[in-house]
Amino acid sequence: MPSHDLQLLEHVASAALLIEQGQVSFANAAARELLGAHIIGEDIRIAIRNPKALALVATQSGGTAIVDGLSVRSSRWQITCHVLDGGARLVVLEDLSVRVSVARAHADFVANASHELRTPLAAILGYVETLEDPKAGDDPEIRNRFLGIIAHEAKRMQSLVSDLMSLSRIEAIKHDAPTEPIDMIELAHECAGEVRGRAQLGITANCESAIVAGDRSQLAQVLRNLIDNAVKYGKPEGTISLTIETTDSGRMALAIHDEGDGIAPEHLPRLTERFYRADTSRSRAAGGTGLGLAIVKHIVERHRGRFDIASRSGEGTTASFILPLLRQTSFSS
Repeated sequence: MPSHDLQLLEHVASAALLIEQGQVSFANAAARELLGAHIIGEDIRIAIRNPKALALVATQSGGTAIVDGLSVRSSRWQITCHVLDGGARLVVLEDLSVRVSVARAHADFVANASHELRTPLAAILGYVETLEDPKAGDDPEIRNRFLGIIAHEAKRMQSLVSDLMSLSRIEAIKHDAPTEPIDMIELAHECAGEVRGRAQLGITANCESAIVAGDRSQLAQVLRNLIDNAVKYGKPEGTISLTIETTDSGRMALAIHDEGDGIAPEHLPRLTERFYRADTSRSRAAGGTGLGLAIVKHIVERHRGRFDIASRSGEGTTASFILPLLRQTSFSS
């Protein structure tokens, strides 16, 4: 293979190997990173220890094969073998792992969304059919109770559809950095006022204002979701605290703490996964869709921030996020 062609292959993103007389005579940068720089000069059976891949390289006509576990156990690769003049082989390896992972996540998301929608829909249809029975439909007490259940389940479906649409919109613009100046202290007071009468919520801050570059409606959605969670899962008579702190490094940290039962440590890493619930029955009873924290995480990341949840069983939960400041005003001494 001409040297200038090998120089071009050196800069190709996919891993590429040239095999002559059963040995690796050339490996580009991507192949050396994947398989190790030592593979040059080695027997192909040592460089690639995958029977399916080796069988493809050994064929007289070349072709394509999909192999698993070439780099790590969960990885998937497409291997293409081109037979060159003189019997040399050009082997190109393309990593399909991310594509497969995205496809699997999409399939799981559709399956979960379908399940979450089917559950209230089945209840609605079931109670409607019962009300169509003259014996049940003519009883005012039964009719009113069933209509209440139907309304509850319909609102649950409405909330889920709303969250699904919200998540879709957020993902569609996740690469567009928001630019509107937002005072997080002012916004926190606004959102806290919406739960007045339902919860005791106190706000403290180490500054007079904390201005971030943001999308006001999305940041309000973050605060409402986190405050709503604190109200739902905190103690009925407990206090919810919201603190805002700015740092000299130009960041703002906002934390919301409740005095609820807390969350077991094994659940914490998965709480921002779509439809994941630490307590399924309690979450559904409280009206949760299973998407709230996923939405929060996506919005915070769009604002170039970081979201975190800390909790211990019996000691409450703290949900917090950090955003870069546009500017801040400190309290005068």
